[in-house]
Amino acid sequence: MKIYTKTGDKGTTSLIYGQRVSKTDPRVEAYGTCDEANSAIGLGVSHLMGEEFAGKEAILDGLHEIQTVLFHAGAELATPEGKKVNWEMKQEHISNLEHAIDEMEGDLPQLKNFILPGGHPAAAALHLARTITRRAERKAVEIGGVNPLVMSYLNRLSDYLFVAARYVNSKLNRSEPVLHQK
Repeated sequence: MKIYTKTGDKGTTSLIYGQRVSKTDPRVEAYGTCDEANSAIGLGVSHLMGEEFAGKEAILDGLHEIQTVLFHAGAELATPEGKKVNWEMKQEHISNLEHAIDEMEGDLPQLKNFILPGGHPAAAALHLARTITRRAERKAVEIGGVNPLVMSYLNRLSDYLFVAARYVNSKLNRSEPVLHQK
């Protein structure tokens, strides 16, 4: 099977169930932004591969699960309103993020300053994924009629990615860039 179909050469693409829409359609923007966030998470994972620290396997497993769920969240966003998807977001996915956030925060010093994205390249990539996830959330709001669990998942995922970036910097003994007060 060829990767290219040429069906999008005139600026349209298909949603799930085959409806053709402009590539600037809010649904396309929303699921495309989830794909961007997923890629940034993958970049973060790739930067972690050569590192060793306690808790590495747990965070890698968690990020892999997140990439899978985020892919499916994108599928929900690519499904026209009123249509059913084969895989739906569950409260359990959100609860898993909350549990992981609580676990990582237990190992982190309390924030006393605003921090800037940076530190280890993996942490910087996770911060990038966080900001892209926030954009995906805004795009999902723009669509309207989105499964509320997808909205909650995207919101919680950005929190998770913030804490995960801090966790990676902490475990790899990298300082978090702090906002300078003027």
